[in-house]
Amino acid sequence: MHDDETPPDKLPAPAPQSTQVRNPLHGLTLETLVNRLADHYGWDDLGKRIPIRCFTHDPSVGSSLKFLRKTPWAREKVESLYLFMLRDQKRQDRQYPL
Repeated sequence: MHDDETPPDKLPAPAPQSTQVRNPLHGLTLETLVNRLADHYGWDDLGKRIPIRCFTHDPSVGSSLKFLRKTPWAREKVESLYLFMLRDQKRQDRQYPL
């Protein structure tokens, strides 16, 4: 090894590949998910699909976020419904192309 060469153990580690490339939730905030679900389904239907009080009684994005941030099982239901909505939209696009 020459004086100007860096020893292999001192070389910087290669940049990690993003493990989230195919994750449709990556980079989306919980607020974005709630807004998109409420826009797509409406609060009434959203409350029927996920029967939690923040969606069924005087629903708002703010109250929903407050509850969902504290309640992992409810957040998982919201994320699951969001993924279902995306799959359903893709299915509709394939079935009825423009």
